[in-house]
Amino acid sequence: MTPQNDRFLRALRREPVDCTPVWLMRQAGRYLPEYRATRAKAGSFMGLATNPELACEVTLQPLARFDLDAAILFSDILTIPDAMGLGLSFAEGEGPRFAHPVRNAADVAKLFVPDMDKELRYVMDAVTLIRHELHGRVPLIGFSGSPWTLACYMVEGGGSDNFSRIKAMLFSEPALLHKLLGVVTDAVIAYLSAQRSAGAQALQVFDTWGGVLAPHHYREFSLPYLTRIARELPRGEGIERTPLIVFGKGNAPYLEELAASGTEGVGVDWTVALGEARRRTGGRVALQGNLDPATLYGTPDAIRAETRRALDDFAAANGGSRAGHIFNLGHGLSPDMDHERVKVLVDAVHEFSRM
Repeated sequence: MTPQNDRFLRALRREPVDCTPVWLMRQAGRYLPEYRATRAKAGSFMGLATNPELACEVTLQPLARFDLDAAILFSDILTIPDAMGLGLSFAEGEGPRFAHPVRNAADVAKLFVPDMDKELRYVMDAVTLIRHELHGRVPLIGFSGSPWTLACYMVEGGGSDNFSRIKAMLFSEPALLHKLLGVVTDAVIAYLSAQRSAGAQALQVFDTWGGVLAPHHYREFSLPYLTRIARELPRGEGIERTPLIVFGKGNAPYLEELAASGTEGVGVDWTVALGEARRRTGGRVALQGNLDPATLYGTPDAIRAETRRALDDFAAANGGSRAGHIFNLGHGLSPDMDHERVKVLVDAVHEFSRM
């Protein structure tokens, strides 16, 4: 069923739209008081993420406040390694931790593609419920972490400042790292396919840590696995095709290669101008982005000015057309951001792109 508001899907097909669609990474999150209330009710982050009814509730919360053009499933990128038995937990103020990190060949040999109807059933139930509760208002985006990004957390055992453990594996045991990435890629493809079957109408892969790799390593340990996902993930054909967006922090050096990967959209951060990104990708893909999230700490006038600049930069490089652009931040919203500033941004996107 085509959503009542299909700007987002039309933009991914690079078709004309009445105004530029906008959604925001982490649009459901701690900057919203209603999210914090639901999170408290759940008792823990994982209690929230694994409860389909509560995950649905927080997914829909930002749509009640803002005129967004898409909803994104509330979940976490680390659901796959958790379902592989690594024992995910979140300590307050410390981020994610794995009880059983992947450090050697024996650990890699234990990895498996989770059963989407068992270990990850709660995600699929949430997708189905959210899709039902949206009543066709806007499209629903499903997502996964990229193989490289998931591997970073799996090997490091959590977040990292220098990625020393996974880079040691990269240099000392590259074949083992490729084996790890291969299993994770199989799992990502199965996971995104299951989300699509459950009702997701678009899919995004977050390559959050691709930018920490040297260029030749990015082209060996991240890009090939992103390309595998884009080419092997079943998505349908024609107007019914489920579009895929690949987003990565620090992916500006690789825009041409990402545009050739088979994805429908490429998300970019704020370190590359949208006009430059459009010229380099040649209209082969839709572009998503790319306002610096820190703009939201500025005044409403500053937010509006930066929003207009980004919209006009894309259009100027696209022959005056706004087709093929989805407005977003260059990364996600932060907990200390003011939701009133978020409303200024969302409304400005629609206002300026209609002019």
